[in-house]
Amino acid sequence: MFSQRPSILITNDDGHAAKGLRKLVSLMRTLGDVVLISTDEVMSAKSHSCTIRERLYVRLVHEEKGFKEYRCNGTPVDCVKLGYQKLMAEPPDLVVSGINHGMNAATTVVYSGTIGAVIEACMNGLNAIGFSLFSLNPDADFDHLDTAILEITKRVLKDGLPKGVCLNVNFPKRTEEPLKGIKVCRQAACRWVEYFKEQYDENGEQFYDLEGTFESDDITPDTDLWALQNNYASLVPTCFDWTAHHCIEPMKNYELINVKP
Repeated sequence: MFSQRPSILITNDDGHAAKGLRKLVSLMRTLGDVVLISTDEVMSAKSHSCTIRERLYVRLVHEEKGFKEYRCNGTPVDCVKLGYQKLMAEPPDLVVSGINHGMNAATTVVYSGTIGAVIEACMNGLNAIGFSLFSLNPDADFDHLDTAILEITKRVLKDGLPKGVCLNVNFPKRTEEPLKGIKVCRQAACRWVEYFKEQYDENGEQFYDLEGTFESDDITPDTDLWALQNNYASLVPTCFDWTAHHCIEPMKNYELINVKP
């Protein structure tokens, strides 16, 4: 256990005023000393992008005992990088991201700025958890999540996570039925069916809006989508190693290709 209160770094991709972020801050402050580095603007679908060709600013907007709040003009990944490299005297004991307005289950995780921040922390040896709610309502009710979020966070603070593994946790939106529990599961193999809608600006110049629908055809009881649809929280152990390990041996024949000039 910690000899003093653990240090917790928080970020998100919904901007500094998001209700989910404020809920996460209030919960984490009961467990440790918190440094919040939020994005100035909404950064949804930024995935693992970071700022390399523009000026990156961060400013302290509030400080009190056990809590500092910064705002950054960059991405969620920028916020994590600045946190553990520049703004904290020591690396945090835990990085948490969210609570995102909208699910980050199945293949939506590939686009998520919320989970991009978590992966960034994980890549640098930090324990990290992403929390998301299956509701895009900016005034969504988050109060049914308190117990589950605190219990998951306490477990990670106590036991840590395996090397190279972080957690992607999604919650169903609140209903009259209490949350049934937490399911450890796999990421469902679903996809977005997308199209570009042609639009015209005030000058008559054509531009495009990306729209689409989510197709979910992999909803078995071991998936995150099944858990959410059945009023469970889904907990997916997630890693940044994109190697298709199951293909290495079957594709060994590629090593026999003659590549000499």
